[in-house]
Amino acid sequence: MSNNEHFGSKIGAIAALAGSAIGLGNIWKFPYLTGENGGAAFILIYIACICFIGIPIMLAEFSIGRRGGKDVYGTFKKLAPNTKWSAFSIITVCTSAVILSYYGTIAGWTMHYMCISFTDAFQNATPASVEQLFTEFTSNPYHPVVWQILFMIVTAAVIIGGVKNGIERSSKVMMPILFIILIILCFRSLTINEHSIDGLAFLFKPNLEVVSAKTFMAAMGQAFFSLSVGMGVIMTYGAYVKKNENIHQMAYQVVLSDTIVAILAGIAILPATFAFGMAPNAGPGLVFLTLPQVFAQMPLGQLWSFIFFLLLILAALTSSISLLEVTVAYFINELKMKRVTATIITTIIISIVGVFTTIAFGPLKDTTLFGMNIFDIMDFTASNILLPLGGILICYFAGWVLGKDSLRDEITNGNKLKITLFGFYFFIMRYVAPVVVLLLMLNGLGIFN
Repeated sequence: MSNNEHFGSKIGAIAALAGSAIGLGNIWKFPYLTGENGGAAFILIYIACICFIGIPIMLAEFSIGRRGGKDVYGTFKKLAPNTKWSAFSIITVCTSAVILSYYGTIAGWTMHYMCISFTDAFQNATPASVEQLFTEFTSNPYHPVVWQILFMIVTAAVIIGGVKNGIERSSKVMMPILFIILIILCFRSLTINEHSIDGLAFLFKPNLEVVSAKTFMAAMGQAFFSLSVGMGVIMTYGAYVKKNENIHQMAYQVVLSDTIVAILAGIAILPATFAFGMAPNAGPGLVFLTLPQVFAQMPLGQLWSFIFFLLLILAALTSSISLLEVTVAYFINELKMKRVTATIITTIIISIVGVFTTIAFGPLKDTTLFGMNIFDIMDFTASNILLPLGGILICYFAGWVLGKDSLRDEITNGNKLKITLFGFYFFIMRYVAPVVVLLLMLNGLGIFN
């Protein structure tokens, strides 16, 4: 049974938890958000949001998960019996499945780009040729689907291994490799030519003139979504953490790892764009449209392209593993399935949904609702409704249902640990974080536009 499984070591637990938080959002989204919002000013606001909002929310979900010691549904059923909270848990399980369905689409694109890095696909690249390459691939009715399914198979293979031999073992291998690759890419990015330093200055020299309400909302949104809170991942992994571990300390270590990777990604990407005179605010197209042009102009560009997209795949995989485990844990505990059976069934279901998000750029590109294709609808629903709703309800449950005494007991390991900031965390969980996340939700829904 899943709730009887635990991480075998503290380092393994931290690697898995950090892997769940570190994903495409750190390496793909953070650099372009930084580029769009004025560089260092955005980073400073982002770090403040992580410290004052992100850590308390993560600690809330972490505490609930370990307190319950089961899958998301089982945890709420145990901690709040005979209430409607179990219904919320079903929404959380569905949230992780929805996110993984379109996450696999982007990861599939990344696998394809890694494989074509050693071909002449990016040689003599121009904006028009790179855009044509991307459009032709994503609109193909078969090729992106094959890559998406392949990525899901790799994810499922790790989950089948279980918590200790699958999730923990793979995380302990992939996370160090991810950091090593990032550091190598940072060194290369900073040594391309004399203009690389301009990218570094853009990252670390605050430009307060560009700071606006939009900057704060973007930073808060990235801080919230980057930590994988609100989707049941931290709660599920929390159930696998042993009772004698210091989850307060682990939360800090996970947040620190997540933030370091995001900043390193900025160092690896933005100086390279400045080195070749390209815009740092290229938006979501930075990875798939701008960077191939950068690699095309670099000595050994094919090798650097391969290494970069390998980095993206590792980041995607560590997150997809955690997303799939949320649903698998529910099937194991509540539907009494064996891990292999639960993994195969959930992978098939999510992959089928993922096929529709993948072909949303091809055969179904004209199928839209409110001007959005299927991929955009799934992303919008998860990012602007399901995830914020999950975050708000987790904070409410920790602050008002679980209560101060139970929360303190869990975080301090039965008052064996001294947590000096507990009162601050509890205040944020109860009063501040729900309001902040609600503002993010309303902003994402366009209320403030």
